[in-house]
Amino acid sequence: MFVDTAKVKLQAGKGGNGAVSFRHEIYIPKGGPDGGDGGKGGNIIFRADKDTNTLLDFRYNPELKAENGKNGSGQRSAGRSGKDLIVEVPIGTIVRHDGVVIADFVKDGEEKVIAKGGDGGFGNAHFKSSTRQTPMVAEVGEPGEEFEAALELKLLADVGLVGLPNAGKSTFLSVVSNARPEIANYPFTTLTPQLGVATVDKQDILIADIPGLIEGAADGKGLGHDFLRHVDRTAVLLHLVDVYNDDAGVAYRTIRRELERYGELKARPEIVALTKCEGVDEELIEMQKNAILRENPKAEVFAISAQAKQGVVELLRELAKAERRANEETTVEEGEEAVEPRNDLPVISLSAEQLSKAWRVEKVTENGETKYVVSGPKIEKFARRTDLDNYASVNRLRDILKKMGIRAELTSQGAEPDSIVSIAGKEFTLVEDY
Repeated sequence: MFVDTAKVKLQAGKGGNGAVSFRHEIYIPKGGPDGGDGGKGGNIIFRADKDTNTLLDFRYNPELKAENGKNGSGQRSAGRSGKDLIVEVPIGTIVRHDGVVIADFVKDGEEKVIAKGGDGGFGNAHFKSSTRQTPMVAEVGEPGEEFEAALELKLLADVGLVGLPNAGKSTFLSVVSNARPEIANYPFTTLTPQLGVATVDKQDILIADIPGLIEGAADGKGLGHDFLRHVDRTAVLLHLVDVYNDDAGVAYRTIRRELERYGELKARPEIVALTKCEGVDEELIEMQKNAILRENPKAEVFAISAQAKQGVVELLRELAKAERRANEETTVEEGEEAVEPRNDLPVISLSAEQLSKAWRVEKVTENGETKYVVSGPKIEKFARRTDLDNYASVNRLRDILKKMGIRAELTSQGAEPDSIVSIAGKEFTLVEDY
């Protein structure tokens, strides 16, 4: 079963907790702290795989979880890191989080961390100093990233077959490649995209048969958006038009309008082929060619018969040439985008005041309760690793607020000793510092 969209819940591994432990050995009465650090949580990694061609597995397994890191222990023993979860996806898969593309897999074996595991917490051995000989502080592990991702598969092919239903696309693909799509004499026989490899003059061409389009497809009519997306990734379009259409120009125009409305396909290299031309009068073929040329005077129009293998080799050679030209143009464009770094740019340094703006404090009142919400990457990381059940750990977080200047800002906004401070979902009071 072909599935090209899916949603999946991702939960990377939580980091292990650091340990509070002291060395206890005979003849060593004051061995000092030896609590080990927690292990890092496992990442969720997606890997592109050429042998995977559908997102079906995600429909049956919509939740992916990586392994948590293990807790630290005494004798400075660090916890084992959680194993990464590696998930294979088809080439051409796009991953979105809140509508933003976070990964686009275009090469076999390409890997990307989609959800990062949380860091492990430090054990109390990490906090020993000349003034703190017996630290009771240990950090908890950070939670791993957790969110819902939207997956979308856009087939990667050299040539995309487009045309009205029953234009002969499946027949063409079955003749020129090893693909075996369903073929019948009625519209919408093909309900899923089909891939096949054609070979001409020792050059392989990957061809995608896009299910038949109708007028209004760009608005979602017929199979609409479900399969128009697959045209985006093809280098060349092969537009097939049934020679027996009442007016080949109208059939050609219908599909062209839908392609242009859907995306940036107007400038995509295109070759047109009149199909089912075996035994058809040359006069009719010329009439239909002229109808297409009136719509697009620059169109390259071939007359073929897939079943009789008439004109097929010539068409494949032209497709091969067009695909090579398209790839060469893409390579040039990519090269032009590369810009050498400049050495004459001024060095920008941040003042202490600017650095302090790496955090912000907001006074919030909900249901009659006032709290002070502190946000910022650095302070939130400290808060996530604070064990609220550990008195010493909470006091450490309060000290960090003071050193970063956050406590002064809280005071200026009216915070009292028993005011609630919320950071990264963790809430505590400032009573110890006032």
